[in-house]
Amino acid sequence: MHLHDVWFLLIAVLWTGYFFLEGFDFGIGVLTRLLARDRTERRVLINTIGPVWDANEVWLLTAGGATFAAFPDWYATLFSGFYLPLLVILVCLILRGVAFEYRHKRSEERWQRNWEQAIFWCSLIPAFLWGVAFANMVRGVPIGPDKNYAGDLLDLLNPYALLGGALTLVLFTFHGAVFAALKTVGDIRVRARRQAAVLGLATVVLAVPFLGWTQADSGNARFLGACAAAVLALLGALLMNARGREGWAFALSGVTVAALVAGLFLALFPDVMPSSLDPRWSLTAQDAASSPYTLKIMTWVAALMTPLVLAYQAWTYWVFRKRIGTQHIPVGH
Repeated sequence: MHLHDVWFLLIAVLWTGYFFLEGFDFGIGVLTRLLARDRTERRVLINTIGPVWDANEVWLLTAGGATFAAFPDWYATLFSGFYLPLLVILVCLILRGVAFEYRHKRSEERWQRNWEQAIFWCSLIPAFLWGVAFANMVRGVPIGPDKNYAGDLLDLLNPYALLGGALTLVLFTFHGAVFAALKTVGDIRVRARRQAAVLGLATVVLAVPFLGWTQADSGNARFLGACAAAVLALLGALLMNARGREGWAFALSGVTVAALVAGLFLALFPDVMPSSLDPRWSLTAQDAASSPYTLKIMTWVAALMTPLVLAYQAWTYWVFRKRIGTQHIPVGH
């Protein structure tokens, strides 16, 4: 296996890890309006991700940085062609982080309500736009002979991409509902399980046409296998959720997210940015890669640092593993 193939695989793993972790993060943000009934319950939901949300976003920085270093042409074409949606995602992530930190600084209802609105919308919009972006990347976008994006914003808002955005939004919210059931106690835990059941069925309704469309358009045997894993994991998560086995339900919902993202990368390879104008103008992993020396240095750094990062993040989740409920929120907070 060539180094550019190894780094395509590593970048796929980084994006998969990001969506696995940030997926339930976004889902919790959306559920602050769909599940929580009052400010106290919204505080409970926010506290479930309070210690980990910023660490989850490190995966995005790593994935973006690795793409820039390992595949500079891929990075340049992707971020220039998808400039506006990626800018919206970036602004949302900034506002979302500020909202988490500033919501509790003052006790006025209006102050907290405005920041809670920011958390909701800045979770919902990225969850949708990431699906739009990755669906377009797999489907193919207008790329000219100079390897530059030759389309406009309307080219990105096609039915297939919008279906992909709806799928990721509902899937991440389902993932978040299962996580909420795992991390809470009392009435909110029961309602989170009920919400997860509804969201899981909605995910099935959206996943079947999206995966079928992808398979018909650009799929292969590898993608079909990932689809089967995603569907089976989703059905298993629904079953475990119905039985009250929140740990298994969360693990299987995470497998669903991971299998879906992995499937998209498997459908994409060996291209990194297919051209919808002419297949000869598509960017491939080999053509878009950095020099072998650069990839070799990156491989050594990744081999040394990745286990440390994984160990630290696993330790963080272990420390903050206990459930919380409304009884843990002090009166007046």
